[in-house]
Amino acid sequence: MTPKRVLVTGVYGLIAGAIYRRLSSVPDCYEVYGIARRAEPSERATAERLDIPADRFFLADMADLDSVERACDGMDLVVHMAADPRPDASWESLLQSNIIGTRNIFEAALSTGVERVVSASSIMVSWGYREEEPYKALSEGRFDGLVPEDIAIVTHESAVRPTGHYAATKIWGEGLARYNADINGLSTICLRIGWVNAEDHPHKPESGAIWCSQRDVVQLVERSLEAPKSLQFGIFYAVSDNKWRWVDIDHARQVLGYVPQDSAEQALNRLQQS
Repeated sequence: MTPKRVLVTGVYGLIAGAIYRRLSSVPDCYEVYGIARRAEPSERATAERLDIPADRFFLADMADLDSVERACDGMDLVVHMAADPRPDASWESLLQSNIIGTRNIFEAALSTGVERVVSASSIMVSWGYREEEPYKALSEGRFDGLVPEDIAIVTHESAVRPTGHYAATKIWGEGLARYNADINGLSTICLRIGWVNAEDHPHKPESGAIWCSQRDVVQLVERSLEAPKSLQFGIFYAVSDNKWRWVDIDHARQVLGYVPQDSAEQALNRLQQS
């Protein structure tokens, strides 16, 4: 079997770097390339440097369509992680990175014959639910009296509720993905990624409701890449199997075969025992 050629955008970011390492570890399946505007780890990334061969790295800004097209040329698959991830980022930065950059990766994927784009969305497209109970209590760590089974789960079919420009740009990305899937025939999978951090554990119990381990998000990306061609479009939440999780992962289990390996509670227990 000829390995699939995969381009990972924003490759020096935290999640993108973890994806690059995993896919590169199975060279019989994937030939992995990266694109980023800086050849150094982002502020959120781990200190571990990526060993990317020079002939498999593109130094470019995602806002430059010509450069993005050159990077996509010859690729079978694209994992689009490049973005300004800061909730308080300026509109100018969000416009260049999250709006124009995302538009460019889809345009380039279409013009160069890419088979599928796996695109990073965010759990923050649903952040507005945390303004009301019981989600507000979960976000504040008020667990007394709550029963996990009684909490209504937010799914990919629930209304989006952004609370800022960053989350709104992610909704734009999902809309662009749907348009390109329906109208232009480009298979696209969007992952609404929860809180992934360099330490790879929640900092406090209340943050565990939205936490996702690095290996769980990497698994979801890999399963998205491997999903049947018949899956033209899909939106899936990327969080671990946390006790107080309020977003749905059963959809990812059923469609992608996602089997979460971690939970916030297990991670916190390991931290306390160390």
